[in-house]
Amino acid sequence: MIKLNFDFSTAFSLVEMGDINDMMPKVEKAHKSLVEKTGEGNEFLGWLDSPIKVSKGVILDIQAEAEKIRNKADIYVVIGIGGSYLGSRAVIEALKHNFDSLCDDRKSPFIVYAGQTLSEDYMADLLEVLDKKDYCLTVISKSGTTLEPAIAFRILKSHLEKKYGKEDARERIIAITDKEKGALKNLAIEEGYKTYIVPNDVGGRYSLLTPVGLLPIAVAGFDIDAIVEGARLMRHHLITDNDFEHNPAWQYATYRNILYNKGKSIELMVNYLPNLQFFSEWWKQLYGESEGKNGKGLFPASVSNTTDLHSMGQYVQDGERLMFETIIHVENSNKKVKIPYDGNNYDGLNYLSTMSLTEINHKAEEGTSMAHIEGKVPQIRIGIDKLDEENLGKLVFFFEFSCGLSGYLLGVNPFDQPGVEAYKKNMFKLLEKN
Repeated sequence: MIKLNFDFSTAFSLVEMGDINDMMPKVEKAHKSLVEKTGEGNEFLGWLDSPIKVSKGVILDIQAEAEKIRNKADIYVVIGIGGSYLGSRAVIEALKHNFDSLCDDRKSPFIVYAGQTLSEDYMADLLEVLDKKDYCLTVISKSGTTLEPAIAFRILKSHLEKKYGKEDARERIIAITDKEKGALKNLAIEEGYKTYIVPNDVGGRYSLLTPVGLLPIAVAGFDIDAIVEGARLMRHHLITDNDFEHNPAWQYATYRNILYNKGKSIELMVNYLPNLQFFSEWWKQLYGESEGKNGKGLFPASVSNTTDLHSMGQYVQDGERLMFETIIHVENSNKKVKIPYDGNNYDGLNYLSTMSLTEINHKAEEGTSMAHIEGKVPQIRIGIDKLDEENLGKLVFFFEFSCGLSGYLLGVNPFDQPGVEAYKKNMFKLLEKN
């Protein structure tokens, strides 16, 4: 059953039925191009079938490998950049204990990341920690030559071999890479590393539902079966329902493109839970890298409320009218905390003593939404029942599918990233690469 709840009503201050009707032929064409794999960039549409193509055998193998890692590692290092780490981190951060590094009853290794930065202090600090802890690592790269993860892997591979010896070290390294070619693939064969495949027809930012995302999530102790099942349910719904009123991806792609055409150049993802900060980071990469081309595209930004109401909230309320909001609403918390009654009531909060923090948080969300609507900020609201594996699987596939539709409506190829190469050319020239 699809339990996501989509509310587009507050966007109607700018979006009229005529706008939607005008967009419908383009939406239908974009949908057909996507599901039939006939549109631009169709060689990278393997992610469309990831929820139904990842076999039970692969999932069982990933779960078994994750259990081995949990049994011998205090720390698990994920080496990758962009989509090679953001997807798994988004899900892990959404599901984990907020203070898991301080928990004494941890059953899974502490997950850390490398290869996503060139900071020397970051790497030095990581090595200091790894000197004292047992660890395993996974390196994720199709080519094995992307600079940031390649440097990180070279350093950590050397550290691992010195710490454990070459034989034991190779049992602590997993490579997720190309099926047939590339520097990392060749090294994995030569060294005998356990490997998983990044499908040739899946780009990094769409790879969360492949071993790229599923292995780290499994190591963290979460149910990858439920994630894939949630994505499978959402996939079936979005691909088979060709009715605008019932297909939320059609609605989301349509509304955001209409708002963009009416001068809203920034889409602000809003959440009210700190666990969702990295989900927003994954979303920003997905949409920024997919749509920011040919001088076009919404600028994806994010805030975490209520924290950011005391910083960015002023701008959203009263600044330039450049944006609309996409709000992720989570109806239920997984735990309960109530405000205690205080006989002195110096702070005047006794009126809240019968409420949970989630109830109070929802009122803050509702009040903020009302204020921003009054401030002429259109809103799209996406609601889920709670933060769990199945709901996150649904959300992931929903945003991926909507991104493909939206890119086609915008008139760009949502599956390439030519602009990413520009900085690399300059960097390699400055580094005097041969």
